[in-house]
Amino acid sequence: MGNARNAESARERVTHVPPVTQAPQSTGAALELLVHGVGGATPQGMLDDPRITRVTGDATAAVYRRTGDIDAEQHPERYRARPIEEAYCWSNLTSGNGSRALWLLLLPFMVVNLAHWMRPTARGRTRAVRLYGVLVRLVALSLTVLLTAAACEVALDLVAWQCAGVPDCSNQRSWLGFLSTAQGGWWSQPGRRLALAAVVPTALVGLLWYLSNRTWSAYESQRPLTGAEPDDGDAPDDPTTDDPATDDRTAGGGDPGPAPTAVVRPALGRPGFWYGRRLVARLRAAHTAAGFLTVAAAVAGAAARHDRAATGPVPGFLGSLIEAMLVLGTLVVLWVVCRRGRSERRLDNRLDRALISWLPGAALALLVLAAVYAAWSRPGWVSEGSLPGDVTFRVLTVGQGALVVVLAAVALGLYRRTPEPRTVLYGLGGPAVAMLACALGGVMSGGVAQRVADWLDGSGTPGMGRAPVIEGPPVLLSWQASVIPVLLVLLVVPAAVLGVRTWLAARALEPEVDQEYGQKWPDAARTRQIARTRATAALTDSAPWLLGLVSGATLLLGAGAVAGAWVSGQVPGRAMDGAGPFIESVAEAAQSTGSWMVGFGFILFVTWGRRAYRDASARRTIGILWDVGTFWPRAAHPFAPPCYAERAVPDLASRMSGWTGLTRGRLVISGHSQGSVLAASAVWQLPAETRGRVALLTYGSPIERLYGRWFPAYFGPGPLRGLHRSVHCWRNLWRATDPIGGRVRLDDGPGPEVDRGPLRDPLVYRRTPEHPLPEPVLGHSDYQADPVFAEERAALLARLGPVVPRQGDGGTEETQGSSGRSSG
Repeated sequence: MGNARNAESARERVTHVPPVTQAPQSTGAALELLVHGVGGATPQGMLDDPRITRVTGDATAAVYRRTGDIDAEQHPERYRARPIEEAYCWSNLTSGNGSRALWLLLLPFMVVNLAHWMRPTARGRTRAVRLYGVLVRLVALSLTVLLTAAACEVALDLVAWQCAGVPDCSNQRSWLGFLSTAQGGWWSQPGRRLALAAVVPTALVGLLWYLSNRTWSAYESQRPLTGAEPDDGDAPDDPTTDDPATDDRTAGGGDPGPAPTAVVRPALGRPGFWYGRRLVARLRAAHTAAGFLTVAAAVAGAAARHDRAATGPVPGFLGSLIEAMLVLGTLVVLWVVCRRGRSERRLDNRLDRALISWLPGAALALLVLAAVYAAWSRPGWVSEGSLPGDVTFRVLTVGQGALVVVLAAVALGLYRRTPEPRTVLYGLGGPAVAMLACALGGVMSGGVAQRVADWLDGSGTPGMGRAPVIEGPPVLLSWQASVIPVLLVLLVVPAAVLGVRTWLAARALEPEVDQEYGQKWPDAARTRQIARTRATAALTDSAPWLLGLVSGATLLLGAGAVAGAWVSGQVPGRAMDGAGPFIESVAEAAQSTGSWMVGFGFILFVTWGRRAYRDASARRTIGILWDVGTFWPRAAHPFAPPCYAERAVPDLASRMSGWTGLTRGRLVISGHSQGSVLAASAVWQLPAETRGRVALLTYGSPIERLYGRWFPAYFGPGPLRGLHRSVHCWRNLWRATDPIGGRVRLDDGPGPEVDRGPLRDPLVYRRTPEHPLPEPVLGHSDYQADPVFAEERAALLARLGPVVPRQGDGGTEETQGSSGRSSG
């Protein structure tokens, strides 16, 4: 019996990775696999040749070669002096036609998903890790409810309840005539108007489900190439919870202790990390059900309140029964969200089919029942004032703030247990980003409600008592909009401080620039340009504290907005009546300015996002933020934009494993910017034997400067040390003028250094016979134009050495030209 359990346990510990195909001998060829960064790239540009051929892949992502290199493996003698070059082009995974800019409307969902991955490194804190994941998923669920509640506020409250119930408003809009109480038609009863208007938020939830399901089929459901290799980790495989990111032997800062006999594979190397099919399906069902239940509560709640307050033809117990069913459905949704986290230690092919089918279906059926109940004839029912949306938004806001505070306490506890100096905000990066997601959700939902209310009210001002036609949106939304100008004013001080610091840093760098280039008679303008570029590039390292300040101020101002709306019950402009002319004018200015700012910002955001998808230059401006956000799997919110790495990482791992297995050749994977993160993630997915034949060349890489600091559990010192030990060799190129790329900071061990830099940028200071035209300051781009790039690539290939088979004792193959891993 015990042996059977042990055998079963051993089978469960077998994980799936790209297999190694053994070949009898080496062709002697060397391959460089190029992976581009943000902003998109074409294979023609990557290979510097208009004649290219797709080797493998499809129109979305593929590997390309020059047409003349298609048969390179059959002619290795042609490639003694240079490697075969291949380009992996993944730009279509994150860009496309302008309609894909609609994903930007779901930015709060993407941002809260980032908070899940920003957890500090954990060592033996499994319960805290699980609690962290549960809290982030609850914040994500609240954002779905917030979006649905905002749609209900616009369609049900402002349009169907308020405007259609007031002849002065409905008579001005012919499309609302059949709902108007003045016409006395069948739809004029408030319950029927609400039932009809519920189609709008229901359609929105259905659209989110459709988009998530479609991308789930295209991304999460694509199985990677599988083989079998024992899992290196020793933590229990518990598919009901979030797995810790790394084994205790690799996690954390400080002394990692004695080197283990086998390199422990971190989370990004686990077979199930890039295969989140089961979790996304569960979360999609829960969030879809939550959206339908929110609409049902808005529709049935108004009818139930009327039935309890007045005697009518509808039995009062029906409303109470529907409300009890709504509470039960809410508890089921919370159980589903909290019950199961990510399972990464194996490819989990199971689907909770009953759950993902019945939960949204049952919620939709309950919504239909609520609509039928609300549409029941109730003569004498008149819609007055507004629906009690203020309570809904107040509960959501307070709940989100409480969740963020608890999340901050958990994150701080994890950080104190395993402190890492480079981690941003002492481990509070995740809570700060979660707070930012809540703020974005509040601004976007409040902005839409404010603009629709202003449009329906005509010349009036909702809530101000100046001949308004309708009551307007909940008071809390006006208070939240009013704090935006206050927040912007508060940000003026740190922005000015950063500007002064950058100017002083640039002035201090000018003598260093002159000394570096050895200029006896320097050009002041040229020196200032180089120094200013370097000082500006360093601003990236100040971003964490700026984000922390914004998130902290948002939390405090949000609490003040809730308190103001709760105590006064009026919009800021009315609440400050009698406080003095100056305060009254400031309150009214903040309210009106904030209202217009959220509306204008929403429109500008969509327009800019559409331009970014269509225009490569605009895309590069925000490309790094967007590509960081969509790099991570959907672990917290199923309606977030899809994770392109779930396609790109298996593509790269399969190509490297397949080519080295077939040819036994040397391979350098060369990644720029975000491509370096994809390259490292793909190398982590390789079998140990294949990793030993692969060299990693990164340049302009954010792998430590951004990912290592913001996502320490996955790219912190422990995982990067493990990657350093497992690959044959690794070299990282960086510039001081690069605002994105930086050092990897792994030069404290034996063997050759990983980092080389800062590279000189520009290459020459002034005109020379070799460079007759002024050289630009390249910053983050064109690393391959630097001669150091070709030099380091050649050095990596030399360290890998040609794999030449020869007969030794027992007929084994031996490797010449390399005496083992040179990276230590």
